[in-house]
Amino acid sequence: MARIDDTSDYLIAPDPARARLTRAVQGTDQNGHVIDLNVVEERPLTIFLNAQEIVTAMTIGDYPEYLALGFLRNQGMLKDDDVLLGVDYDEELETVVVRTKSQTTYEDKLKKKTRTSGCAVGTVFGDMMEGLEGVTLPDLRVRTSDLYALAATINRTPSLYLEAGAIHGTVLCQGNRPLVYMEDVGRHNAVDKIAGWMLSEGVGAADKTLYTTGRLTSEMVIKTAMMGIPVLASRSGFTAWGVEIAQQIGLTLIGRMKGQRFVCLAGEDRLIRDADPTSIADEPRKTGRKGASG
Repeated sequence: MARIDDTSDYLIAPDPARARLTRAVQGTDQNGHVIDLNVVEERPLTIFLNAQEIVTAMTIGDYPEYLALGFLRNQGMLKDDDVLLGVDYDEELETVVVRTKSQTTYEDKLKKKTRTSGCAVGTVFGDMMEGLEGVTLPDLRVRTSDLYALAATINRTPSLYLEAGAIHGTVLCQGNRPLVYMEDVGRHNAVDKIAGWMLSEGVGAADKTLYTTGRLTSEMVIKTAMMGIPVLASRSGFTAWGVEIAQQIGLTLIGRMKGQRFVCLAGEDRLIRDADPTSIADEPRKTGRKGASG
């Protein structure tokens, strides 16, 4: 499938050529031939909330301010009524300090943390279900024609994944248009960058869809719901807990989107099936263990 070279419709698109995201290394292939290869860089980023160190995350290093804001927002450490005084990134120290008007303290929450299934070892502080009580997601109707159009565009967009691999992408979408495409070594980081961008720009979530290249895990479902986004879709598969939570909170969960095929395991009532799947170019099925998914 040909790539899409024009990414002007994106508000933020991947930039595979951006400095410091990859490093050239040399190795040998299966035949012993010397090859040159670009591999993804990962570096630590320490996030502070006011004077308190919160976490050190491994990241590719782009959009550190958005990552810090989104992480704190999705952890429930930044509230809707918090007044931001500044977000300061120090490249030399590899730190971001988020400052708010009111003082914050999260010692008790920091004592309880869960290592998640995300690549690059995601961390969730406190009760993973905290903050979901009382969440009511918007009743956004989803056209299958829009889902097919999004998948076709996103999967052909030049990206760090296509350039070097070993990375996940997450895309904020509206209707059939992808808006903001973030990548990182962990899918949780990519989602947090989008959450941080939305918070920084004051962008609403009611009419948005989130598309990810990674698995639809409990963490992905929780983060999407905390952002107020009613639809989560992926090329990849599901975890049982992710499906269970999506069903409980009314989030539309769509996975295994490949070619003309997809599976909806929660929020089926939101789908408007306005596209004939047989009119969509399909992808060849992979051989292997029945029921396997990416």
